[in-house]
Amino acid sequence: MLETRLDLDRIRAACRVIDPQFLHTPMYQCEALGRRLGCTVSIKLETANPVRSFKARGTELVTSLLTEQGRTAAVCASAGNLGQALGWSGRRRGLDVTVVASRRAPLAKLDRIRTLGAELELVDGDIETARERAASIAQQRGIRLVEDSLDVETCEGAATIGLELASARTSFDAVLIALGGGAMATGVGYVLKSLLPAVEVICVQPMGAPALTRSWHERRVITTESTDTIADGVAGRYPIPEVLDDLLAVADDAVLVQESSIVAGIRMLMEHTGLVVEPSAALGVAAVLENRDRFADRHIVTIICGSNVDMNAYHHWVYQ
Repeated sequence: MLETRLDLDRIRAACRVIDPQFLHTPMYQCEALGRRLGCTVSIKLETANPVRSFKARGTELVTSLLTEQGRTAAVCASAGNLGQALGWSGRRRGLDVTVVASRRAPLAKLDRIRTLGAELELVDGDIETARERAASIAQQRGIRLVEDSLDVETCEGAATIGLELASARTSFDAVLIALGGGAMATGVGYVLKSLLPAVEVICVQPMGAPALTRSWHERRVITTESTDTIADGVAGRYPIPEVLDDLLAVADDAVLVQESSIVAGIRMLMEHTGLVVEPSAALGVAAVLENRDRFADRHIVTIICGSNVDMNAYHHWVYQ
């Protein structure tokens, strides 16, 4: 029995709460990408939905719970994807949503948050500054602070991806999961270790934002003073202790990749799958590029977790 905050029965029940648009996302083998990487590659596509990321699996659970509790408003800090997802789920259930984000966040993400009807407040600084401001707003207004990865609903929502992987007709050896706050890694990892314990769960983070990976290896919380990565969606500096405990229980490894490999991964996904992805979604491919021998002749699954990307930056990465 895995000792985590997550529960398999609750995760199965979550599938009845989450809007079906976000469930049973495509999973398919990409032979062209596999030939380039020297292994069998299957893609789990979490971007073909109204918010272009996996985050709504979690916000659907959070907002459902808030509605049951009679709450009318919520606030979160976001690098962009959580804000969109909370805005979408909140609007669906009649909740007033406020999102706090960094002024440095991709404009495409900020514009979509506004389009979904959320109140958007921008702060100088990074996601950690945004978290401080969101907590202040929650206290001032007496509304619910939604904290990605700390709120177990965000982890158990993401964990429904694991249920879909576990029920796939094809077998695989390892799953590569982008590691930011940890909701997807702990959620998917928990389900796979519960149902398919032989599958290797490998978390991938940029070298420019290594806090949670370092924490996993040291088995204690390690913070960093700053981040420096194009993968804005996973650029946290302060790991959450409860999330680290869960991650230690379910992850087999956590690796760091270089920025050049992330860019190469973005290009390869465009060239060989036709997918336009944000940098966080290319971390799995980057990990294989940096350690081909480890994955040679194995069957890996990489989760394409988001496609909310600034197109000017994207064209620079792909065509520079």
